[in-house]
Amino acid sequence: MNDRQDQYGRYDPHTAHEQQLIGYDAYGRPVYGRAPAQSAPQYEQQQGYAYDYQDYGQQQQYYQQQPTAQEYGQQEYTQAPSYGYDAQQSPQQAPQQTQQQAQQWIPQQTAPEPAPAGQPASPAQRPAAQVPEPRRPEGGSEAGRDYRTEMFAFIDQPDEDSEDVIDWLKFTESRTERREEARRRGRNRVVALIVVLAVFVVAGLGYLWYAGKLPFLDGPGKKTAATAEAGAQKRDMIVVHLHNTKKGGTSSALLVDNVTTKQGATVLLPNTLALTGQDGTATALGKAVGEGGLGTREALDSVLGTRIGGTWRLDTPFLENLVELVGGIEADTDTAVPADDAARTPAVGQGQKQSLSGPMAVAYATYRAQGEPEAKQLERTGKVLHAVLRKFPSDPKAGAVTVESIGQILDPALNAQTLGTMLSKLGAHAKVGAYRTDVIAVKPDGTLTDDANKKVVKEVLGGSAGAAQPGASPRVGLKDASGDEKTQVAAKAALMNGGYAFVDGGKADKTAAASQITYQDDAQRDRAIEVAKTLGLPETVVKKAENVVNADVVVILGKDYKAP
Repeated sequence: MNDRQDQYGRYDPHTAHEQQLIGYDAYGRPVYGRAPAQSAPQYEQQQGYAYDYQDYGQQQQYYQQQPTAQEYGQQEYTQAPSYGYDAQQSPQQAPQQTQQQAQQWIPQQTAPEPAPAGQPASPAQRPAAQVPEPRRPEGGSEAGRDYRTEMFAFIDQPDEDSEDVIDWLKFTESRTERREEARRRGRNRVVALIVVLAVFVVAGLGYLWYAGKLPFLDGPGKKTAATAEAGAQKRDMIVVHLHNTKKGGTSSALLVDNVTTKQGATVLLPNTLALTGQDGTATALGKAVGEGGLGTREALDSVLGTRIGGTWRLDTPFLENLVELVGGIEADTDTAVPADDAARTPAVGQGQKQSLSGPMAVAYATYRAQGEPEAKQLERTGKVLHAVLRKFPSDPKAGAVTVESIGQILDPALNAQTLGTMLSKLGAHAKVGAYRTDVIAVKPDGTLTDDANKKVVKEVLGGSAGAAQPGASPRVGLKDASGDEKTQVAAKAALMNGGYAFVDGGKADKTAAASQITYQDDAQRDRAIEVAKTLGLPETVVKKAENVVNADVVVILGKDYKAP
């Protein structure tokens, strides 16, 4: 290239000898142009460069040594931009245009050739960007130049380390959140546990207070606990007397249907149970039943504090018919019963689930070996009654038909419909196992033991002083602790003459020096004071305590008692 050619090899006859460096294009290459003499200092001041016109030859030599685009292996450009200015463009506009283009693109520059020793580096020797030379359009025309996006786009290399950092931050954040959530759940559980424990403690203390089990504190449930457990429950009961028409003798039992708890029970009554007649005379239960049983039900109510609904007289032939009607029974026999040819009684084997016909059931229920206590024979009667109830129809109507079919002679207060309904209910309890059998224990004198009063009379029968027949006289129990029979007879006569219903409590296990009158219900306090006056005892002997006899007021005679 000579001094009349521009940097692209084009000939410029007007400005070839006056070409000067006026700036750099968008690719970092120097741009030469024609500038007035007076504007050179201004341009040099604006661009911040100082140029030496004597280096023009060196600059031409430098650009002749620059490699081409093919040597760098770069792609060809279809069209190159214009780097000069035409005649109509002022010299002042060219530097500004090229400066703006230079600011838009800063290419990578290569190190220039070192300057000769002893000479400062000229502007032409400054490093320039190594960019491919754009392809000239055909025909030398600068119109229609082709610019493509990849000529200006930056290439962003993916940074794998940045994704790892983001993943680590997310993991750290999620682990922190999980820890906080675990701590929050732990605190909530502790609070819930404390609340549950507090409620449990308060509820437990409230129950103990209500039941009166806390020391020095009597709750409202303490006074009425026995009534709520026994007396407040609704019970239907009848008394059944089994008459042995062949060998003689009787066996009695109470059939109890607890409507409240939906349970049934058979309470066996010893024949030695002492009953007190209306005239005050004591009679054993077996003797009273054998003599016709007149007034027996009322006497039982007086002794037990019960309310019996009716009497069922069951003779052994009718029991035999009843067993046959229900299709036979199964019972666990505790002993073998020998056959009796004279009475046409078959033998009964010993063991569990023995099949019994009607005659066999009668033989086992009435059997009592030589020297055996009466309680053994009563237990066998109870097993037969329980087995019959398990086979009895659960339908009340079918039960009534069964009762009518056996041809039983009934008490006037108990018809076939009532008895059939009662037995059907008891049979329903027996089928599901909600049934029990108990024997009332009595002392040799026929009075109830303390254990029988507590466990059987009060728990099973619900016996209480207020459960006697409506309109009955106040019940007063008498237990002799004086050791003198004459004293007991005198006290009994005084009570009956005073209009009280006498309940024989028998003799105490040991004598007492002082007499005592007790009552359980506060409503009976005034009555207890009247009983003390009737017996000629001071009011100081009256106190509230648990009655040892099932009666409204209980008198325990001591040695200090003197008959009036």
